[in-house]
Parts: sequence; structure tokens; C-alpha cells
Amino acid sequence: MNSIDIAKTYIKAVQTGDQATLGALISPEVIWHQPGSNQFSGTHRGMAQVGPMLGKMMEVSGGTFAITHASHYMANGDWVAIMIEFAGERDGFKLKQAGVDALRIEGGKIVEVRLFSSDQAQEDTFWGR
Repeated sequence: MNSIDIAKTYIKAVQTGDQATLGALISPEVIWHQPGSNQFSGTHRGMAQVGPMLGKMMEVSGGTFAITHASHYMANGDWVAIMIEFAGERDGFKLKQAGVDALRIEGGKIVEVRLFSSDQAQEDTFWGR
């Protein structure tokens, strides 16, 4: 698979909750850059940190957090940028906005993730401290 195909497979697995595919695509040593100033923000290293963080995000959002749309997959060397829309609901507060997910792919695995939000203040409020 080329890097665009890997990114498309990753997004589909995120959208369908396909943990086996995610486990096969994401490097155990992944470096994950979560934006903003909320309880999940910062650089998380390895699936030992990333996995529990993603699980807690689903817990906090009552399972509602999702990538609702993905388009315009663009590759530049090892990096693939994906225009996305994401949404969730928590305690009556609705999160919905555009963003960009950037994935660095080496040897068929996602080794680094950088996420960008179009309204970081809204996302920070949604996730809380």
C-alpha cells in the first residue's frame, strides 16, 4: 500500500472502530501530537500512552467523538495530510469543526500523528482540563 492508501485505511478504521486494523497500521512507538490546552493536549509517545488517551476521549464523549468526513488526501514525502471534519457531544455541548490530520508513514506504519483544529478554543472547552 502506498501512503495515501494507508491513510485512507486508517481513517476508515477510525470511523468503524476497527481496532485490529488500527493496531496493524499504527506503530507501537508512534509519536502523537494532540493540540490545544485541554486534558489530552501534548505529545504522547507510544501506544502505551496513545491507546489509553484515545479510550479516555471516547469515554469522556460518551462514544460520540468521531471523524464525520474525510477528504483531500495529500502526500508530501513521508507525510499525508487529510482534511477532516470531526464532531462529538458531551453534557449537551456539541463539538463540530474542520481540521487536518497529518500522518507520517514509514515502512507501512503510521509513526507520527499531528492534529490541527480549526477552532481550538471550542475543542479545549469540549474536552476540558
